[in-house]
Amino acid sequence: MKRRMFFPLFALALGLAGCSDDVASEEDARRAYESLDKSIDKAMQLGFQGFNAASSANIDPQMANGDRTGTLTISGKVDQGSSPNKTMTLNEVLKDYSDDGEVTYNTSGTGPVLDLKLNGIPDGTITGTLVGSFTMSGALEGNVTLDLEINGELQPTMADPMKIERKPGTTKISGTATSEYGKYTVNLTR
Repeated sequence: MKRRMFFPLFALALGLAGCSDDVASEEDARRAYESLDKSIDKAMQLGFQGFNAASSANIDPQMANGDRTGTLTISGKVDQGSSPNKTMTLNEVLKDYSDDGEVTYNTSGTGPVLDLKLNGIPDGTITGTLVGSFTMSGALEGNVTLDLEINGELQPTMADPMKIERKPGTTKISGTATSEYGKYTVNLTR
């Protein structure tokens, strides 16, 4: 009788292990970034906002709301001067941040860093990295560490030609998302 009880319990344990909302596949890794994608443009705009208000390369903390909940706060450094090329090193703090209402992000300790090189503003190119750890809740849960490269084109925004954004369909995001279940490849175009 013990033998028969063991098999159903083992099958139940395997079934529960497969029901996790943690990052446990390349699809989950892609989703972990996609739900955060809009924050890249927001952080870039906050970097320019801090640049315009600063008297040195160091920018004071700048904040924006998530589309659904929470806040994104950035601080860091932005090149001074009027060159059409800018380098930004932006430290991110996310508090209950969500743009899609499906995944909510928080950061703690040493937050993620977004390093960007913008060339030929307003319609040039963007290259950079996003490296850091996030705690997720909602459709994806648990801790994930992103180590991503960002390469694409820039364009003026429709709402304000004095502001820039990533040109849709040109930004390639590649790298890894690491969770307690392993390291997964991220490779997508936005």
